[in-house]
Amino acid sequence: MQTTILANIPSPPQGVWHIGWLPVRAYALCIITGILLAMWVGTRRYRARGGDPDVIWDAAIVAIPMGIIGGRLYHVLTDHDKYFGPGKDPLQALNITAGGLGIWGAVALGAASVWLLLRWKKIAVGPVADALAPGIVLAQAVGRLGNWFNQELYGAETTVPWALDIYYRVDEQGAFAPLTGRSTGEVIASVHPTFLYELVWNLLVFAFLLWADKHFRLGHGRVFWLYVAGYTMGRFAIELMRTDVATLILGLRVNTWVSGLLFVVSLGIFFLLPRGREAEKELVHNDNDDTNRDSG
Repeated sequence: MQTTILANIPSPPQGVWHIGWLPVRAYALCIITGILLAMWVGTRRYRARGGDPDVIWDAAIVAIPMGIIGGRLYHVLTDHDKYFGPGKDPLQALNITAGGLGIWGAVALGAASVWLLLRWKKIAVGPVADALAPGIVLAQAVGRLGNWFNQELYGAETTVPWALDIYYRVDEQGAFAPLTGRSTGEVIASVHPTFLYELVWNLLVFAFLLWADKHFRLGHGRVFWLYVAGYTMGRFAIELMRTDVATLILGLRVNTWVSGLLFVVSLGIFFLLPRGREAEKELVHNDNDDTNRDSG
């Protein structure tokens, strides 16, 4: 009796192509594509709320570079053993082309920079955050494809039909080069594609945010904090499946702790924020609303 076995998911043969001297990295292309999609979604949503779409572009100008810096800082801080210590090259901490951007740091520093910008421009923060939130998680989904090209962020070995085949990659000299090399066709391991699990989860969160925002007319930042709660709930479970090297705290990955903590905090903030949606006149702060009153 012959048994038919479904083929595993193959990894791409390479993640970097060269056009002359210029390296074209799939990881970077995925991030750029995700950012463009997030901007498209954000501008449409902010316009629908009565806001000026140019505000979203202004926010992107500060959020993108600060997000990259924040993402790299988080990665280096939580995986410092990769860069500091005997035999390590600290300068590699600056090499973002080798991968390693922590979403927590990217969102935190990016959001903080946008908050400061909007406060300076006297524009309400909540509506901007709510307009951007679904696009952010959509961008994260697209960005996870970059992990597929880089053959990273996967789980334990498995025999499930949707297992991911990890290939042995070498450079032009035949040396092992998992990020920049080309596949030899040799399968090193068949593993759980946790990057794919997170990609699918992010798409579900994206669809849920659009539905919840339309159905309940969320405002005052509640869409953003619902995004944080939804994303971290899935990330918590996925982190428990990952097997790549990570900093541990009491036996659990640091990202597991961060996911759990942020889920509780974001859910609490979501329920504490005002219900309903801002009127168009509330999209811009007016610091002169508090008129002087006679004390006598």
